[in-house]
Amino acid sequence: MSAGTTTAPTYRTLTVPQLDQLLSALCKEGYLTIGPTVGDAAIVYDEIRSTKDLPRGYTDEQEAGSYRLRENAQGYFAYITPVQSAKQYLHPPRQHLWEAVKDSEGFHILPDPPANTRYAFVGLRPCELRAIEIQDRVFLTEPFVAQHYKALRQAAFLIVAQCTRAGATCFCQSMGTGPAARGGFDLALTEFPEEATFLLEIGTPRGQAIVDAIGCAEAPEEMVEQARARQSQAALQMGRRLDTEELPKQLGSSYSSGRWEQIARRCLSCGNCTMVCPTCFCTNVEDTASLTGDHAGRWQRWDSCFTSELSYIHGGVVRKSTASRYRQWLLHKLCTWHEQFGESGCVGCGRCITWCPVGIDITEEAQALRQAH
Repeated sequence: MSAGTTTAPTYRTLTVPQLDQLLSALCKEGYLTIGPTVGDAAIVYDEIRSTKDLPRGYTDEQEAGSYRLRENAQGYFAYITPVQSAKQYLHPPRQHLWEAVKDSEGFHILPDPPANTRYAFVGLRPCELRAIEIQDRVFLTEPFVAQHYKALRQAAFLIVAQCTRAGATCFCQSMGTGPAARGGFDLALTEFPEEATFLLEIGTPRGQAIVDAIGCAEAPEEMVEQARARQSQAALQMGRRLDTEELPKQLGSSYSSGRWEQIARRCLSCGNCTMVCPTCFCTNVEDTASLTGDHAGRWQRWDSCFTSELSYIHGGVVRKSTASRYRQWLLHKLCTWHEQFGESGCVGCGRCITWCPVGIDITEEAQALRQAH
C-alpha cells in the first residue's frame, strides 16, 4: 500500500506552528484528521484539527491490569499508547454490508457503497503502523479482499510519532516493530519537547507534497543523530520482552499443557484483549429485518475468541471452556498466524496486558508454556 519513495533530503525541522499548518493542509486536502487526545481520563484517538487538541502535558502509566493518566509531562506525544488503535477506523467495530428492499417484483439486494472517507492518522506509534501492515495481509490478500478496508486503507495518510520513551507493558523491541519505524509511513515525527520542535522524516511523495506546501527547513545531521539516540534509549526502557526464537514451533506442541487450565482460572473471558489488540480481526454477522417484512440488512461486527458463539457450528459450541478459548487466542496470535500470514500476529504494544482486568501477561504465559514444553 506504499505511495512510493521520495528523494533526499529526507529530514526536515518542524516547529509547533508548522505542525498546525500541516494539520490544516491535511484538512484542506479533504482528510479527516485522527490523532491522540484526552477523553474519558485516557489518551484516545479522535478527530483533531490543531495542536490544541493534542494531549500536551499528559502521559500515561501502564502496568498489568492498570492504566493511569498523568499530567505535568513535557511535549505533545509523551504518552505510551492510546487506548485503541487505528483498527477502529479501518476495520470498524460495526460495518454495514448490504440491504435488501422488497418491491412488486421481489427482493433486491443493494450492496453498501464503497467507503469514501479519507483518514489522516496523526501520531501513530511504530507498533501501530506495523499492525496496519499486518492487517493489510489479512484483508488485502487475493482472492479474499475486503473492499471496504481496501478503500479506506488506500486513501489513508499515515503520520508516525517515533517513540522516545517506552512503558512497562511495551515489548515491541523484541517483536521487531519499534521503537522506531523505518518505512511504511508518509511522514514520521520525533519530538524534541524541550525545544518545542520535531524532526520530520518524509517517507513518500505524498508526504513530500504536504511538507513542500509548509516550507520546512532541512534538518541538521546532528538533530537526526539525536533523534536516533532517543529512539535507542526507548529500546532500553522496554518493560517486557518476548523471546520469539522457535516460539511458534514450541507453542505448537503445548496444546495439552496444564498451563492452559492455570490461565483459565484467572481469565474472565471478557474479550478486552481482543478489543484493544490492533491486529485481531475476528468478526461475526448479524441479519436484521423490518417488522413490515419489506426490508432486511446485514451487518458485520467485531467478535472475539473469548465468546462461545464464535465457535458455534451446527450441533453446538466447539470451544466450550475458557481454557480452550484462551488457547485459541494465544496460539493463533503467536503460532498459527505464522502459518497463515508468514509472520506473528503480535506487535508488542502491550495493550492486552494493560487492559486485562486481572493482569494476564502474554509474555509471561508464552514463556511459561515454552518452559513447560
